[in-house]
Amino acid sequence: MSFTIDLSGKTAVVTGGGQGVGRAICLSLATAGARVLVNDYVSDRAEAVAKEITESGGNAVASPFDVSDYAAATKAITAEPVDILVNNAGNAGPAVRDAKAPAAAAAPGTPGAGVRGPSVSLGEFANTEPADWDRYFAVNLFGVMNCIRAALPHMIASSHGRIITIVSDAGRVGEPHMAPYAAAKAGAAGLTRAVAREVGRDGITVNNVALGTVDTIGLEAMARESDEVADRVRRQLKRYIIPRLGQPEDVAGLITFLAGPAASWITGQTYPVNGGYSVTM
Repeated sequence: MSFTIDLSGKTAVVTGGGQGVGRAICLSLATAGARVLVNDYVSDRAEAVAKEITESGGNAVASPFDVSDYAAATKAITAEPVDILVNNAGNAGPAVRDAKAPAAAAAPGTPGAGVRGPSVSLGEFANTEPADWDRYFAVNLFGVMNCIRAALPHMIASSHGRIITIVSDAGRVGEPHMAPYAAAKAGAAGLTRAVAREVGRDGITVNNVALGTVDTIGLEAMARESDEVADRVRRQLKRYIIPRLGQPEDVAGLITFLAGPAASWITGQTYPVNGGYSVTM
């Protein structure tokens, strides 16, 4: 006897699905039978993942839009009925420079590190200005609000839905030099809990998954080539019970479970996927 998750007949949209954790979530949901709308700010990335899924026998289409643009998010998400929404787009939003240029990353070992795009680290909060904070809230909080607002009417009408938001341990336990990012992620987690209480009667579950460091830019490979990087990673991972970087696939399995029928009595919760970076009851 084996355990399977069947998402046949369901349509899922995954924001930030064109790379890293988002890509792994798209592949996992498609393997479970869902039709996947692959979102990314960069259309080429969304199209590449959609093509990867269809060439493997799955069902996917690219859905490029900016989650921080309410009109664009609403238009894309309401274009066809969506049963599953995964709010994965995050960090500091899309890079201002060309998408093909090298991207900065937070220091290894910090929740939210190992991601492409502008760094989630701004330095000490006392040295920041309001203009520095906007991009963190635009994608990590308002982007989540935009997408949930767009997806809910159909879910309520059909008496079924799954909403899963990727947050960060930075928003759960706090991290120095990451205050705006942590605040935005904590806000998204609070939003999830509030919405869960509103729509449970409509057969909709709403949950968070909080991440520690997930290696989406090849930090492990970099560590094999650089003693300096290897030393930084070793020092940071001393804070983890399981002393390795997370992998996108570590996240995708839980997302797929929460999207499925076996999770119908789970809502308003935050599940850490963090190798034991934080431990709570």
